[in-house]
Amino acid sequence: MNCPHCHSCEVAPLSGTTDLGYPVFRCRVCRRKFNERTGTSFNYLEFPTDIVFQVLLCRFRYKLSLRNLAELFLLRGFEFTHQAVQEWEARLASLSVEQLRRKRQGQVGRRWYVDETYVKVKGRWCYLYRAIDHDGNLVDSMLSSTRDMAAAQRFFRSALSMTDEIPQQVTSDGHDSYPRAIREVLGTQVEHRNNAYLNRKIEQDHRGVKQRYYPMLGFGAFPSAQRFCSAFDEIRQYFRPRRRRKQLVSLARQRQLFVAKVQSLKASFFAR
Repeated sequence: MNCPHCHSCEVAPLSGTTDLGYPVFRCRVCRRKFNERTGTSFNYLEFPTDIVFQVLLCRFRYKLSLRNLAELFLLRGFEFTHQAVQEWEARLASLSVEQLRRKRQGQVGRRWYVDETYVKVKGRWCYLYRAIDHDGNLVDSMLSSTRDMAAAQRFFRSALSMTDEIPQQVTSDGHDSYPRAIREVLGTQVEHRNNAYLNRKIEQDHRGVKQRYYPMLGFGAFPSAQRFCSAFDEIRQYFRPRRRRKQLVSLARQRQLFVAKVQSLKASFFAR
């Protein structure tokens, strides 16, 4: 372990530990003390890193409110408030989202299904733009306060950054902004199918975020809504066992994949 202050490799372990049980080290060059969380995003957290990771995983993975999470972990002997969960989400959720996006970059199919759904933020409706490929894998999602040409163009630019090449086909409903946005951002060579019936695939896929959103009774602020929707879609895609259409995955295999992915996500989370 290198010193987080001067980056020297000449460090020595000390006999004591922190209040949470983390070993303490001293740098022989700058003579400063540190532990494994010093200089990271987890510095000054009052709970162990693995507990914070589990709280955030449950936050995005399961239909639990902030107060439900606080009660659930109280049974395990960890006492914190729902405001603490909000602070951890605001502080750490974006780190995992950025890493998950980088991992799946270039793995998106070239046949997209695009649609937008409604999300209530501070008493007013906002628009969650989402796109999936032919196999049902997530292309991208973006929350916007408006449903217009500028928002559609921003979404397609963001979705285009997730693939190494432009899509061959884009299917959408009757939103007037899509044809022009597709021509100007993706190019005129992209086949655009404007048919609500053919776009049922993405409309059914909205159920994931809708079922998770309903128990929350809306969001209190646009930044928190944007952060949650992005993290939810990335986590949902990360734990999706099927990568191809009509692929059969047994329950035993799904459990194995889930455990392996949790361990991988945990390792990358701790690396931050």
